[in-house]
Amino acid sequence: MVDALVLQLAAAAAAVIGFGWLALAMDTHWEQAHGALPQPASLPKTLRVLGSLALLGSLVLCLNADHPSMAVLVWFMLLAAAVLTIAMTLSWRPQWLRWFWPVGGSSTAA
Repeated sequence: MVDALVLQLAAAAAAVIGFGWLALAMDTHWEQAHGALPQPASLPKTLRVLGSLALLGSLVLCLNADHPSMAVLVWFMLLAAAVLTIAMTLSWRPQWLRWFWPVGGSSTAA
């Protein structure tokens, strides 16, 4: 039981991180999080790949925690909660997304 809980928590964390990376891949959200600091040209593709891999990892963790039919249901619920978490973070404190992809130097977020 404890192992399944740990796997589910790891799956939730992977989903939030994955959606955070996918959000930072967009220019608008990058600006919200990092201010005037420019986004390197190759970074959006890297963030999209990492975000997709994190979401896939979240599914794999769910599948390891429970039988497939329940795991997929839980995974979809985790996706909904994770995307809502990132959306609320973007609307309330977008600079918190810097934790998902810190860059050198200080910047002021709007």
